[in-house]
Amino acid sequence: MDRSPLPCPDSPGGPQGLPFEPPRIEPLRIELPQIERFRLDADGERLAALALPPAGPDDTPGGGAGAGSGLTAVALHGAGDSDSALLLPLLGDLADHRCRVLALDFSGHGASSGRLAELSLERRLRQAAALIDRHAGDGGLVLVGFSMSGQTVADLTARYGSRVRALGLCAPAVYAREAWPVRFGAGFTGIIRRPGGWRDSAALPALRAFRGRSVLAVPGHDEVIPPEVTAAVGEALAARSDHTRLVLPEAVHRLGRWFGEHPAQRRRFAAVLLGAAAHPA
Repeated sequence: MDRSPLPCPDSPGGPQGLPFEPPRIEPLRIELPQIERFRLDADGERLAALALPPAGPDDTPGGGAGAGSGLTAVALHGAGDSDSALLLPLLGDLADHRCRVLALDFSGHGASSGRLAELSLERRLRQAAALIDRHAGDGGLVLVGFSMSGQTVADLTARYGSRVRALGLCAPAVYAREAWPVRFGAGFTGIIRRPGGWRDSAALPALRAFRGRSVLAVPGHDEVIPPEVTAAVGEALAARSDHTRLVLPEAVHRLGRWFGEHPAQRRRFAAVLLGAAAHPA
């Protein structure tokens, strides 16, 4: 039986809805000294984006999958009031593994232009792909997605194929194919409320075909994503990838903020994703 998510009064499509996060919590704000902030003009919007260089030389021996490989990690925030600032602690940890790191605020979020009600899963893909095409070079990709960006990461995986070396999915959501082009303020929530509609998501075959490294971070208390969705994503990833299910018993759905407040678990996630020895707390 499908479990309905808890009410979310900020959802433009109605009082309940899987794509939107729990009620607003003041985000954790951290600045990293080497961060580069820039504007990305894409999909008819002015998007706030950022880049973080590798913490060490790219040709440094050792240090896991990020070392000497020219990898770029792209981290994508969830829905509701989320933005890239919430992910800054994790971005720093990914850079510590000698990956270049990119992130952006989707339109209607953070410092980007646009309205949340005008965003869609299709537009999220276009915006994330513009960031990658213009700023990630031609090397391998590590894709990290929170909540709604589980679908976006799967869409990017299908788009970039063998360039994608690793996936990190944090309390991910996936959605019915019918919902993909629909603007959030134009009936999206009604579509995704249909019991079991997510089962035909294009995300699941894309994840099932992936052959790189994958990590599924599962909070012990997820008030948004039904357990059937999490199980289906895990089964898809386990089909062909080098897969790790990372259960975080004390965590809640908003893993971006939770990781910011739990550095040991955040570093563990980054280390497993990039294949390096875990960092000390």
